[in-house]
Amino acid sequence: MTPAVSVVVPTCGRPDLLRRCVAALEAQSLASDAYEIIVVDDTLTRRGPAATRNIGWRRARAPIVAFTDDDTVPDRDWLARGLAAFAPGIDAVTGRIVMPLPETPTDYERNEQGLERAEFVTANLFVRRDLLMRLGGFDERFRLPWREDSDLHFRLLEAGSVIARAPEALVVHPVRPAPWGVSLRQQRKVMFDALLFRKHRALYRERIRRAPRWDYYAVVVALAAGPFWPPAFFIWAVLTARFCVYRLRGTSKAPAHVAEMVITSMLIPPLSVFWRLVGALKYRIRFG
Repeated sequence: MTPAVSVVVPTCGRPDLLRRCVAALEAQSLASDAYEIIVVDDTLTRRGPAATRNIGWRRARAPIVAFTDDDTVPDRDWLARGLAAFAPGIDAVTGRIVMPLPETPTDYERNEQGLERAEFVTANLFVRRDLLMRLGGFDERFRLPWREDSDLHFRLLEAGSVIARAPEALVVHPVRPAPWGVSLRQQRKVMFDALLFRKHRALYRERIRRAPRWDYYAVVVALAAGPFWPPAFFIWAVLTARFCVYRLRGTSKAPAHVAEMVITSMLIPPLSVFWRLVGALKYRIRFG
């Protein structure tokens, strides 16, 4: 019997989280013979989430492919609600993501919660398999978990696909604990913004960032000019303090977190600019 939907779950060395996700999928209200679960382990390929998802959906037997991540907990009615949103003419459906946070979150936790407001993410997505076939799936040049979903979204829009929202198709996405200075490691992802910008310049400016990060460039220029013009150090200090205060607003004031914000606020702008330049050179696009 051909299932109605195939669920693709990419994973990478997180067995406890994967077990939790699969348990939630096995408890779906949809009849068990109406769906299949396809888990693809990226530790075996090391090609990144885009390639891992491509492996999964290409093995799917159902006409509709549902995507989620190994660290999510899909609601019991997730699949049923997602399928119900596929009226005639609908090509893809995006559900709702909830990321519970403590009363006073860290800067990292607050940033991660921004996923709740994203209009198209692979943690909660349904797409017709024949459409994925026509588009070639995910662009495997996106080697990190960043912007590969935006790229698919933009290609769907450019192809004239109809994307529906199904807020009742719910996935809970708990924020994972993060090591100190996680924001510094995340800056490497910015180089894939350059690839996305090269492929979809207008949509990138319309839906992601309308202008370059002039604030970061101003910080870097002030820092570089300091040895030659000492007042520039004052400008750098003011801009950095402003950035730090912004990150601390509404977040935890625990001493360790405050110290992390002070130090990382000094390092994020130059790191971000560095990786933006790396992306611009790698993908041969003027990107800021």
